[in-house]
Amino acid sequence: MAGKHHDEPKTIATCSQVRVKREDDGDCMDGHSHELKVKFNASDPEEYTIHCDQPRTVLEAIKSSKKYNELKCTDENIVIQLGEADGEYAVATHFPCSCLEDGALLIISSKPETVVEVLNKPSEIVQPRNRYSVFYIDTLGGRNTRTKELFRSKAMKQFKYLCVYGENGTTVENCLKRDGRFIDDLSEFTLSDNKNPKRLTEHTQKVDNLDTKRFKICLPLNKNTKAKDKKQQEVPCASNSSQRKTDSVPVSKVSKVSEVAKQRGTSVKTLLDKSDSSENTEEIYEMLRQQFPGLKELMESRFPGDSYEEAVNLRRENFGKIQKSFSEVHRVRKLLELGKSVCKVVVENVCGTGFVLFDNWILTNAHLFKDCVEGEDLLEGINVFALFNYDDPEPHRNYSCFTVKKTLIDFSDGELDYAVLELNPEGQKLKQSTGTVKVPPGLLKKFGPVPQNGEACIIGHPAGEVKQMDPTCIIGKENRGKAVDDHLEPNRDTLFTLHSIRQVIRSQGIKNILMGGNKADRVVTYNTFMYHGSSGSPVFDARCRVFGLHTGGYTYGFKNHTQSVIEFAQPLLTIFKSLLTKIKKSGDEELLKRVEREAKGNSYLKEDVIVEQEYDEPMDTE
Repeated sequence: MAGKHHDEPKTIATCSQVRVKREDDGDCMDGHSHELKVKFNASDPEEYTIHCDQPRTVLEAIKSSKKYNELKCTDENIVIQLGEADGEYAVATHFPCSCLEDGALLIISSKPETVVEVLNKPSEIVQPRNRYSVFYIDTLGGRNTRTKELFRSKAMKQFKYLCVYGENGTTVENCLKRDGRFIDDLSEFTLSDNKNPKRLTEHTQKVDNLDTKRFKICLPLNKNTKAKDKKQQEVPCASNSSQRKTDSVPVSKVSKVSEVAKQRGTSVKTLLDKSDSSENTEEIYEMLRQQFPGLKELMESRFPGDSYEEAVNLRRENFGKIQKSFSEVHRVRKLLELGKSVCKVVVENVCGTGFVLFDNWILTNAHLFKDCVEGEDLLEGINVFALFNYDDPEPHRNYSCFTVKKTLIDFSDGELDYAVLELNPEGQKLKQSTGTVKVPPGLLKKFGPVPQNGEACIIGHPAGEVKQMDPTCIIGKENRGKAVDDHLEPNRDTLFTLHSIRQVIRSQGIKNILMGGNKADRVVTYNTFMYHGSSGSPVFDARCRVFGLHTGGYTYGFKNHTQSVIEFAQPLLTIFKSLLTKIKKSGDEELLKRVEREAKGNSYLKEDVIVEQEYDEPMDTE
């Protein structure tokens, strides 16, 4: 048995097997073409042939088959076995097709529970085989794992190995976290080599030299302590509710009421509905009202009589105006044309949005590059991509991809939170085997001041998905406090939830942007559905001038809850002033003239960006 699993699976391509069109370009993916065989049931004798003519994940390739739709299950529940050998190898749904040998067999099945949960949505950009290291994790754990769960689903135990991949330069820990089949609380581990168990690889090491090797996960002693403590914190009263005694109320009822009263971010009604409880809801609400009398009075005084309904009607009226403005064909047509300059930005496992300033410069948020930049240089092994025309869902996607140069033009990770990147001038089109594409036109000429109120429209890639537009309404600084209250008003009957949210957004610094706050004049605010992944999106006004860089929002702070109470953007004229100052200090006269030529004709872009604006002095820059 010991030697049974030591051969390289014949369905995994080794680096030497990568077929490239030009021998002098090891990174080229032109002429990507290979064949996959798929079984949709292990016992089914029929194999379906899938021709893969573009770099993508194995699941994306499988989805091109009509047979896939008969599975009727979510992506997270899918198990993919690699090869004929029963229970030998399993790959993740996001495994790159470039790492599979021509003719590889994939056997698909589904489970009722979540099998893979991709914590950081992987980039849709699939690299050539020689950019990856593919190694194998033995499902039989190593030292100190006998009583520990290592995998999200017990379904993984049916396999001998899980095939794990990572781009060269990525750490072992990041690879396993990104994989999504391992437990969330997997840290401080080592990998022991199956051939030599005394040879250990720490979780912080890079994967570059792990290709084709087999390992067992080893844990330190008492690894479970932290996980247990974390679970106890997440379930209020779990450790002491059974010890509590009372003569007047049953222990079980005290426990439930206490959990409801202390549960953070969950309404009493929701918890009672879930538990099918027959307890008196009003009795529990009264208990909560007594805990927060001031909050109750505040909510009752804020909307006396029918004023809440009046506020709702006013918001409907404003929404109608927004709808009208951004439903006029000429305006939509213009925004769609300007939207061609908006791109999806991929920084390792993080997705954001950006747009072209001019030439091959793009603007996005600096926070996308957390732990990826030193000074103004990308760290070794960090690759950044810009994807244009990322508009259509699979299988009709036909975007163009540009790589980003290693040195950033400007990087400001302070209050302004922006980064200016330089693209390599020629990109590759996804479904185009030859030829190159050019960077779309820039939006610098379209820069304008922040309107004090009125309609706005954001164009971006929320959650890394296809390009989307969201018409919204600017919230003036004098109305932000009321807007926050209005947003939270539906929670007025769940006082603890309301109180929890207010505490969270207060800790996030929301007072800074409200009237009297030190950032009240430095940002523009609105509400939008475009949350994570939209950072760096351009914000347009009703005249299709771009005035803001969408940056973030004040979130509820609840697990798996992406909604924000209010969102904000940085004024682009302030960012341009900061960028111009840096160019002047650099002494690059040629570059300065190039920027001035691009800004020529835009009355809002003067030498020092001294613009007659209706709002107060813009944000200071360091």
